[in-house]
Formats: sequence, structure tokens, C-alpha cells
Amino acid sequence: MGDYVVDLGALRLADADRAGGKGANLGELVAAHLPVPPGYVILKSCYEEVVSHGPHGTELDALHTEALDVASDSAGPSAQRLDELCAHMRKLVHRAPLTAGVRDAVVAAYHHLGDSVTVAVRSSAIGEDSATASFAGMNLSRTNIRGDDRLLDAVVDCWASLFTPRVLTYRARRGMHERPDIAVVVQRMVTARRSGVAFTADPATGRRDRVIIEAARGQGEVVVSGATEPDTYMLDAKGPTLIAARTGQQSFAIISGPDGDQRIELSEEETATQVLSTDEAMLVARTALQVQQLHDGKPQDVEWAFDDTRLWLVQARPITTLSGHAEMKPPWPAPAHVLLRGLAAAPGQASGAVRILSSPAEGSTLRAGEVLVATMTNPDWLPTISRAAALVTDSGGMTCHAAIVARELGVPCVVGTRTATTTLTEGAVVTVDGSTGQVRAGRTEAVHTEPRQVAPIATAVPTATRVYVNLALPEIAERVAATDVDGVGLLRAETLITQALDGHHPRDLIARGDGDLFVERLSKSLQRITTAFAPRPVVYRATDLRSNEFRDLAGGTRYEPEERNPMIGYRGCYRYIREPEVFTLELTALALVRERTPNLHLMIPFVRTRWELEECLKLVDAGPLGNQRGLHRWVMAEVPSVVHWLPQYIGLGIDGVSIGSNDLTQLILGVDRDSTTCAELFDESDAAVLDAIGRIVDTARSHRITSSLCGQAPSVRPDFTEHLVRMGITSISVTPDAVPAARRAVAAAEQRVLLEQALSAHNAIR
Repeated sequence: MGDYVVDLGALRLADADRAGGKGANLGELVAAHLPVPPGYVILKSCYEEVVSHGPHGTELDALHTEALDVASDSAGPSAQRLDELCAHMRKLVHRAPLTAGVRDAVVAAYHHLGDSVTVAVRSSAIGEDSATASFAGMNLSRTNIRGDDRLLDAVVDCWASLFTPRVLTYRARRGMHERPDIAVVVQRMVTARRSGVAFTADPATGRRDRVIIEAARGQGEVVVSGATEPDTYMLDAKGPTLIAARTGQQSFAIISGPDGDQRIELSEEETATQVLSTDEAMLVARTALQVQQLHDGKPQDVEWAFDDTRLWLVQARPITTLSGHAEMKPPWPAPAHVLLRGLAAAPGQASGAVRILSSPAEGSTLRAGEVLVATMTNPDWLPTISRAAALVTDSGGMTCHAAIVARELGVPCVVGTRTATTTLTEGAVVTVDGSTGQVRAGRTEAVHTEPRQVAPIATAVPTATRVYVNLALPEIAERVAATDVDGVGLLRAETLITQALDGHHPRDLIARGDGDLFVERLSKSLQRITTAFAPRPVVYRATDLRSNEFRDLAGGTRYEPEERNPMIGYRGCYRYIREPEVFTLELTALALVRERTPNLHLMIPFVRTRWELEECLKLVDAGPLGNQRGLHRWVMAEVPSVVHWLPQYIGLGIDGVSIGSNDLTQLILGVDRDSTTCAELFDESDAAVLDAIGRIVDTARSHRITSSLCGQAPSVRPDFTEHLVRMGITSISVTPDAVPAARRAVAAAEQRVLLEQALSAHNAIR
């Protein structure tokens, strides 16, 4: 049974790769004799046996890859397409038959907990609840489950929750493109009378000498889901002693009923009375600080519950984000001349037009850079939050799931304002300060602190072929720069550009005289990335939005043509020479950044012909960027014509070529990689594609310029990586999560090549 299920007490943090972060963290608490309800973990091997290696595993992998591409779309994911793919994937999971071994092991462990006991069934995805990714509320949990059949159904539901739009968007935004795996925690239910969350550091200010507790009546999902405004308690970690308390606004509670979860309305007396006494708040704080001590002093996010007699811990995980502010601020702001006051849930400051939405289904109406205002937050809002400049809600606490995710994504967030959806006016420009919990009228430029410079670290596995990283978000630059990477091989401009444009079409911005503002915003974002990676190179791919994506920006319909096939339409290099005023703004921002961090370089995408590249380079040379020493000029090799034209491109001054294997494969094989009907035709290792890649690399090597490849294949296929190494490619560029595996694959391929060369030389001597 050990291959399928393991008792919580037998698990440690080292087991996170098979029990998930939630299961491994709970195992550590049990081992430390902290009060944890008894339970066990259904290991990821069960999911792999039933789903990954089941009858639909191959189809599921293909759909998952496509769904990640949709969720990663630089202009915002297609909600309809993502919903369709996710629904199909969940259906495949539910169709997978449970094997006898898995079924018997899960049921036997359940009976070991007692006779038809009530349990909580909670997802524990691999990588969840880690130091860098909380997956807060992303995957499913079921409470008050009783009976064998209901238990097994809940387990499969947890497995299927890997494939929801919110999970796919979260993974895509965090660069997690590998096949997902999941374990499931089963624990005896606590009859929760009061419950909530404790942070052993203030998530709004980053102070390590504070404990923040949020509490509500009944079960804790009303706190973490943002369904209600909980009571908030601030304690000094020394002691601990209570510093301040704020009564929330809770009108209902979720409790255990005979047929599962039950919602009950609270009386006026219950609503007006604080959930915890001072002694109870101090007990929660002391216990949470014990969890922190168990994890070498690293701040923790702890979920807890009181039954009729005692305190229980039901979950613990590292706090994934903390700001660096050291000043004393309570989690609610002091009175000020503001439109709204709420809880400071995610630090930072951003301005934008208000967009009031009533449900995640309306998310597609929010334009990039607008301020999302909603009644409450839950993980289903994630695809929308990822495009918002800031988030403001009526209810919820600063430890609710969406607030945690907002902090991870760097989206300023104020929750628990109570009246945001009625006080704020649709379209009005406001400034959201997630550090103070204030929403002010008008626009105020955000104050950015200079990021620390991260020095290059020694590579764990030295390789001659460089391993670069693909990057799109400045928010994660420092963390990625501290890993084993040689630089940024592909800095996608699209996210930076849409943020800098504040949701507007660039020509609309120019017409309003805001070109300088665009340059300022773009250069700030770029500076954060280049500083983090200095002196390692950062290769910036200029804007490559297609006409349909540009049309979605404010004012876009006035400037963009309607094309039947935008993928091979008005984009890339040709657009720059037709609209030089827009491209010039980008070049100006790059020149400003290179004055301080000269490790930034330019890559021109979708180059079709020699003459358009020549005209484009004239634009580069005409401005301040062209006069800067040390600038490398790259082209993306996406159009098959590059095989013929590359020598002449090099003659024009190009000194780097990066192969965009996704587009190159589409155009060589004539297949849309987003087509499920033709999915089996899309193959980056097709002989015709490999021949083109080989010829590009050969040309680059013979002319002594840099060659690289950025695409999905090196991230997931070691055999493809070996092909590239044998061709003599200079570097590969992969997603952040794929760097360790890519480095190992490169090192192994290089060792095999050297061994073969040594054997060949030895045989020649003989």
C-alpha cells in the first residue's frame, strides 16, 4: 500500500515530489507533535497510474500543451478556447478507470481512520505550497466527505482540478510548462467552530516581527476564498502580544451538516462580536510561530481551526511573497482623504480606469491596465487578475487566495472595502495603493524601488552550450536571475508593452501626446530586468503583436486592418518600417536603459526579406540606440526564407540569430499548432524542420555569429536538445522551470559528443 498511500506521520519535506507540498508540510507538523488531524496522502503515483499512463494520457498531454500556449498569449488568453480545452481535459480525467490497486489502497486507508468518518479531501499538487508558488486555492478541496464512493469521486475531482482555466493561467504566468502531477491529502474533519489563517510576517509590509491573523466563524473557506470579510488581528511576535484588532463583516458561516457543508446565517450578536478572544489570538500566534521555527525561521502561512475544545492546524506553507518595507503599518490604513479604505492585501501602487465586474465570466471585458473591481475574489478570477493593473474588492481578507496570488503576480490589491462596487464609478481613473489599503481619485505614478543586482552564480553543471531563459514578467526577474541561467535569450516585449500602454493602442497614445509616458514606463520595467541579470545578456524581442491583438487595445479598431490570417499578416519587422513612430518609442526606451545597463540587446522578429530588414536597421541606426557601442542585433528565425537570406542578414550587421521553432515549424509544415484536428502534424523534430534548423546553425557557425533556439521542444524533449548540441548551436532558451532539466540534457549531450570524438580519434590512431 506504500506505493499508493502514506500516513501523514511518515512524510517529510523531502517527500514533496511524491506527496505534494501540502502533504509534505503536514508531515513535518505531525513529526513535530503539533496538533494536526490524522490522515494520509494518496501519492502522485496513483494519479500517474490512472491518468498520466491511462488510456487518455497522450491526448491529455497534447491538450495541456495547447492550453498553456493559449493561457500564455501575450495579449491575454482566449477565455472561450481555454474553457473548451479545460473542459475536455477534465472530462478525460473523469473517464479514466480507477485501477483495482489504487481503489483498494485508498479505501483501506480511509477505513483505518475510523468507521465511515467524515474527511476533508484536498489537492496537493506537485510544486504546490512551495517557497515560490502557493497555488493558493487553485486546485480543488472537498470537505465533509463520508463513504467510499464519495471519497473516490472527490479524489478524481481533485485530479481533474489540475485542468481549470485558473490553474492553467497560474502555471503559464509562472512559467511552469511541464506535465502537472498531483497527490491528494485525506484528513479527518475538524468540527470547526472558528477558523482562519495566520501569517507569521505581515504580508502587506514585510515586517518579520508581526503576526497577522484573520478569523471567521465556521469553516475556514469563507476566509481563504474571500467570501466574507474576516476579523483581523495584529500581534507583536515577541510574546506574542496583541497590538490591534479589527472586527470584520460576516453574515453567514459554513458548517458541517448531515449531508455535507451547510450554510447558516449568523445573528446580529454573532456578527458584532469578535471571533477570537485575546487569549485565543495569542494561542494561534504562538502555534504559528512554532511552525515558523520548525522551518528554520522562514515566515509561514498557517491555516487553523478551533473545535469545541482545542486548536488544530490544517495546513502550513511558506509565504511566497513579502515586500521589503520595514516601516510600521497596520493591515488597515489610518483615516485619509481617499475614496475607499480597505485591507492592504498586496503591496504596490498602480493607476488605471475602473472596470466593475460581477463574475469571472465577464473577465474578457477587462482591458490590460484597468483596475479590476469586484464584490469578492476567488481563484476563478485569476485569468482576469493577471491582466489588471490592480485589484479592489468589497469583501475578502488579505490572506484570501486571490490576494496571495495578486502578491505573487505583483498586482497591487486592496480587499474588504465593503462598498467598492457601488462607490467607484465605471471608467473613472483611480490609484490603488496596496501597501496602505487606500483607493484614491486620479492618477499617481507608482513609486518603484531599485531592484538589487544579482551577481551571476556558478553553474551547478558547467556546459559549453549556454542555457538562457525566456522571460515576460519583470516581477519575477530577481528570482529567476538567482538561478542557474546564463542570461535572457528571449525577453518578450508584449506584456511590458501592454502594461506601458495602459491598455491603449500605441498610435492612440501618440495621438494623445503620451509617447514620453510610454517610454518612461517601458524603460522602468526593462531596467528592473536588466539590473537583475547584469552583466549577463538580456535579448529583447521587439513587439510582435498581431493585428487582431492590437485591435483589442483601446482605440485599436481605428488603426488596425481586419485580416483573415493575422499570423502571417501585418506584424514584426514589416510593421516597424510602416509605422516607424511606434518602433522609435521602443528604441528610445532601450537606449535609455542601455545607458545604465549595457547588457540589453535587440532582436527583430518575423523578418521575411532582406530589404525590410535593411530598412528596419536604418531606423535603429538613426536614433541614439544605433550609436551605442556593444549593442548586439539579433533576428528571429521564424520565416523559412531566413534559410536563404541569413548570409545577407549577417552582411547587414546581424550578429545573432534565434530560431523560433514554433512559428518555423508551422510555416514549414503548413500547420496551425492550435488546431486540434491537425495536432499530430505539428512536429518540431520533423526532418524538414530539423534540416532548416541545421542549415541556420551551420550558416551562423560559418559566419561566426551567435545561434540560439527558443521554443517548447528543448523544455520537454532531451532528444531534441541533443540534436541542437550536435548541430553546434551556441545556446538554447527555455522557460524558467525547465532550466535544470535543460542544463542536464545539454551537459549529457556534450559529454556523449566528446566521448564519441575521443573514441573516433583513438580508433584512427589504431
